[in-house]
Amino acid sequence: MRLTVNGQPVETNAPPGQLLIDLLRADLGLTGTKEACSVGVCGACTVLLDGRMVASCLALAAQAEGADVVTVEGLADDERLDPIQEAFLERGGLQCGICTPGQLVAARSLLNANPAPSEDDAKRWMMGNLCRCTGYYQILEAIAAASQGEA
Repeated sequence: MRLTVNGQPVETNAPPGQLLIDLLRADLGLTGTKEACSVGVCGACTVLLDGRMVASCLALAAQAEGADVVTVEGLADDERLDPIQEAFLERGGLQCGICTPGQLVAARSLLNANPAPSEDDAKRWMMGNLCRCTGYYQILEAIAAASQGEA
């Protein structure tokens, strides 16, 4: 199968039934995407598939055939962090790190869809990404800062 991952063309043989998260982590070595709940409710495994957020622990690798996949590793541009990554660092939007990749990808997706989200917009968009450490305030602050160019 052929797909694009973080801007790079990839050709791989995914066995039938292989999950996208396993293709990314085991086959391609992109271990930034985390698997936490394995049932698609926590958001830790969030990636962008043709610009849409998907739970990679539920998506089959075959669904990515011909698609553009963006993982947390694909947010940074060479040596420069994405503004949302900078804002998470500056505002303390990360703690243990399990949910952080999914939070970052979801936040980037939000800002792609709505460059100036209200706090309520951000809360609604991010509700599928669970965090047990930060209490969400720093995450919302980071999204607001990145949307205002303060990162």
